[in-house]
Amino acid sequence: MAEPRRRSLALDPQARAWTQTAAAACLLPLLLQLPGPLAAGLAVVAAVVSALSWRRRLPGALRLVLSVALIALVLAQSRFGFGRDTGCALLAAMLALKPMELSTLRDGRSLLGFALFAPFATFLLDQGPLSLLLGLAGALAALAAMLRLAELESGEAMPVRPRERLRRVGAMAAIGLPLALAAFWLFPRMATPLWGVPERAIARTGLSDTMRPGEWVDMMADDTPALRVTFDGPTPPTSEMYWRGPVLWDYDGREWTASRWFSALPAAAVEHGDVRYSYQVEVEPTDRRLLVALELPIDTPEGTHRTYDHTLSTRRPLTSVTRWRMTSGAPATFDAELRPLLRSAALRLPDGFNPRTLALAQQWRAEAGEGARADAAIVDRALSWVRAEFAYTLTTPLLGRHAVDEFLFDHQEGFCEHYSSAFVVLMRASGIPARVVTGYVGGYRNPIGSYWIVRRSDAHAWAEVWLPGRGWVRVDPTAAVAPERIYDTIADGATRGPAGLQALAPMLGVGDWMRRGWNDLVLGFDADRQQRILRAFGGRDLGGGQLALLFALVAGLALAGMLWLVARGERERDPVLRAWHRLGGRYRRLGLERRPHETATAWAARVVEVRPQAAALTSLTARFSLWRYAPGHEGEARALLRDLRAHRP
Repeated sequence: MAEPRRRSLALDPQARAWTQTAAAACLLPLLLQLPGPLAAGLAVVAAVVSALSWRRRLPGALRLVLSVALIALVLAQSRFGFGRDTGCALLAAMLALKPMELSTLRDGRSLLGFALFAPFATFLLDQGPLSLLLGLAGALAALAAMLRLAELESGEAMPVRPRERLRRVGAMAAIGLPLALAAFWLFPRMATPLWGVPERAIARTGLSDTMRPGEWVDMMADDTPALRVTFDGPTPPTSEMYWRGPVLWDYDGREWTASRWFSALPAAAVEHGDVRYSYQVEVEPTDRRLLVALELPIDTPEGTHRTYDHTLSTRRPLTSVTRWRMTSGAPATFDAELRPLLRSAALRLPDGFNPRTLALAQQWRAEAGEGARADAAIVDRALSWVRAEFAYTLTTPLLGRHAVDEFLFDHQEGFCEHYSSAFVVLMRASGIPARVVTGYVGGYRNPIGSYWIVRRSDAHAWAEVWLPGRGWVRVDPTAAVAPERIYDTIADGATRGPAGLQALAPMLGVGDWMRRGWNDLVLGFDADRQQRILRAFGGRDLGGGQLALLFALVAGLALAGMLWLVARGERERDPVLRAWHRLGGRYRRLGLERRPHETATAWAARVVEVRPQAAALTSLTARFSLWRYAPGHEGEARALLRDLRAHRP
């Protein structure tokens, strides 16, 4: 009859501590990529579960309730949408609960194997240097914990010290580093990926093809970079840095949206001025296809599409850092001949909304008359009104059905969304074609690296009106009431703020410069960069087959080096056995080595017979045999190790 399967060993406190610490280290980088409240809740759950289950497993019913509750919390946080962020959050939730099953050696290995998925899942959400460092630390901690579990299973009398355990894990990682570098630098890069990255359930903050006045507050409080710009020659003044994004035509009384059918029309004719700006834009991931450019782009970068209103969009979602080479120039005329169908779209207003605004617009039109000068006079009159009576604030009340009426006649306070929306409605009601343009404005010049940072908080909305002879003309009503919202930079705010903020500004510049370098050297290493580097060594481009052969050759050499280092460093891990083998080596030099068939006791007797002065070897051998084979003598390891090292023939 088969012997019953032996139960797995119970974890001792040290092995449990190593396992839970490693799991927490793997979970940390993933938590940093989740929404703040959810990440804090999962961290608290993980700490409480680990503390409660330290001595014994939690009851099955309680484990089930916690699992269901946490899954429901994650799904509610993601609004029951499924994407890679939801999947990563569910992984983090399950890892936070996994310690409640930790009891035996098998449980420890299961927890560590599951925890290693967390650092890799982090890279689905962020590929920054901090995520890499924390993920690497978590993986090394998991390997060190696995080494401690192996020591527990082997029953070593003298467990390895924590410092030595970490040193061994670091040495293993260093041995594998050449192969990792070969894979990064030489593995054939695809010009386009074989598969796409799953979409997020909750979109990142950023521009979209819709705008509802009052909903940009979260984005305008987000100081993370949206794009970094490097100019090759002249740099426009900050007041002219309008980064054009989606153009919104359709208005339903509450929300502005981009017209889908404009994407099929060719780009409108533009006559650019004499000044041109050449620059490179580094765009942070948005998971959308929208691309911004300095007004107005002259060319269409490869991989993008330009619509009638000069909105740029990419063929694939921007799921990673991308770079785009562009040339822009201010327009002298922009679609000077507006077709009737487009004029109709730029004058359309929904029925039954904002009667006071419509009445005011009709009054202004009657007083101004008709013609190009009349249109320009109405625009100037509206700007003068804004300049005289309106205020800029991010604290705005929730507007009702007649949102434009309430803003223009009751509150007269708001931010760029309110101003651009109300201005365009007022212009359309006056018979002037108008539309809303969204994007970013301004920027901060980082003196470290000499490039410009445009942050998500620089998001802005302005208006374009169509005037005879000039075509579409930019009008920014927000600038009329709050110029500092447009022209000031983060650096200006720092000089006016507390001394601590002034001291922090250079540090922020250094940090962003380092992140830009990471984007350039690591995240931006694509097929073109790979070929340029190889061309510097070989003088010509390598085809896919040649590149694969080169990678196989270098990887083979790296593997051979790894095997040599492992074989060279392979030795007895137990310090007592290592001292015993060294002792045998000393007698080998005298021609008294132990024969393969001899036991330790028989060998010692033969040595003493030849060299009576080595009588101490007999007692030392007996002590070694007891330590090695007899139970209950594990505690003698330290004294035995000292005497083995001290013994000389």
